[in-house]
Amino acid sequence: MKYKFKTKPYKHQQEVFDASWKKENYALFLEMGTGKTKVTIDSIGALFKENLLNAVLVVAPKGVYGNWLSKEIPAHLPDDIEREVVLWQPNLTKKFKEELRSVAYGGNEDVLRILIMNIEALSTPKGSQVAEKFLKINPNSMCVVDESTTIKNRKAARTKNIIKAAKHARYRRILTGSPITKNPMDLYSQCEFLNDNLLGYTSYYAFQGRYAVIQTRTMGNRSFQHIVGYRRLDELHEKLDKFSHRVLKEDCLDLPDKIYSSRAVPLSGQQKEAYQQMSEYAVALLNKGELSTTANVLTQIMRLQEICCGHLRTDDGEIQALSHNRLHELHNTIDEMIGKVIIWASFVYDIKAIEQSLADAYGPESVVTFYGETSQEDRDEIVSSFQDPDSELRFFVANPRTGGYGLTLTAATNVIYYNNSYDLEIRLQSEDRAHRIGQDHHVLYVDLVSPGTVDEKILKALKNKISIAGQVLGAVSNGNIWAYCCR
Repeated sequence: MKYKFKTKPYKHQQEVFDASWKKENYALFLEMGTGKTKVTIDSIGALFKENLLNAVLVVAPKGVYGNWLSKEIPAHLPDDIEREVVLWQPNLTKKFKEELRSVAYGGNEDVLRILIMNIEALSTPKGSQVAEKFLKINPNSMCVVDESTTIKNRKAARTKNIIKAAKHARYRRILTGSPITKNPMDLYSQCEFLNDNLLGYTSYYAFQGRYAVIQTRTMGNRSFQHIVGYRRLDELHEKLDKFSHRVLKEDCLDLPDKIYSSRAVPLSGQQKEAYQQMSEYAVALLNKGELSTTANVLTQIMRLQEICCGHLRTDDGEIQALSHNRLHELHNTIDEMIGKVIIWASFVYDIKAIEQSLADAYGPESVVTFYGETSQEDRDEIVSSFQDPDSELRFFVANPRTGGYGLTLTAATNVIYYNNSYDLEIRLQSEDRAHRIGQDHHVLYVDLVSPGTVDEKILKALKNKISIAGQVLGAVSNGNIWAYCCR
């Protein structure tokens, strides 16, 4: 069809639109920054113009879903399409109930009705009931899951609820740049949302049996199935190809390359002692005689990371500072950089310490923090100020779980990871805050790494997950990522 775009698409966006706009089930595996949201909105507009669609449910993570209302829909949906858009609120006030009723039922077929919900709401009976009812009473509807890896856990309530609700929608879309963040099994529930026949299996265990190598293991009196490898990934890729489109930045946009580097941060004597005790005995005896124990492997990993960063939370919740070199190395790294810098740190303790250290060295106006406690009112102002080339604000210090999604931070040409997590999606999302449409410089990524510690193991684990994803998707995103880890 000849659809009048509000914003001119790039060549790759036009190709994806042409291939997908009229398909009932489609996966947009477009790498971050390549415009998968725009393609989806263009498809919505085209279907509405053809009288094939009158209602849309958009489900997205809490840090992203507001952008659909404030930025994406106004930017890409043609102005001649009259629309009614409602953003989900957890408190069902009288006014909000009236808005829900209006957007759900609507009497005018010439108005496109859009309900935007955060994925977390689908974990609650109230949210899931609203979503299902909205789609049920609007059979000519589309259900969109933005950042669809949020439903990769097939056992999660939100996954079950959105799959159930989406059965009432005529059109379904999943959007993500990295559908595989842990292993190929991540694909099952995302594809089940689209249609439970797309992969050829209506049973997860049958799907797992086909594409995973399983071994039976015994622990005590209990036996369980353990995945030790993957197989037939080429076959899985061929199946995905029939209902998806994969786009990488390197294939379609004139963006500069990413450059990766690392800085070694040796542990202090106190850190070495605490680290050795924690890793070997899962308990660290601190100077004050307090104990910090680990109840499970994940907790142990976090405790080891804390030690590498120069602190440790004790069993009574108190944070014990350790002598360390990480802040010093951070300053050494910054000294070699020109321009604005994003600094990602997982622990609030570190975020505050970095802020104070940079404020002392460069002035209080040079640094800002962005994490869970940052108010919603301040967040837009912080991003706007950071993006302003004339602003004194040079350092954006943030938690990647909070600031790593939905933000455009292309004013930065340098990104420092104070520490990392095992979550591949968080790494990829946070990287692409600076490396996306609008960036016209090389972006340097520097990892602070304590040699011989969990820092190195985490980076290698992330690299291995990318390798598996590449086999399934037919291409490796960020192919040179963390190559230095294997030197």
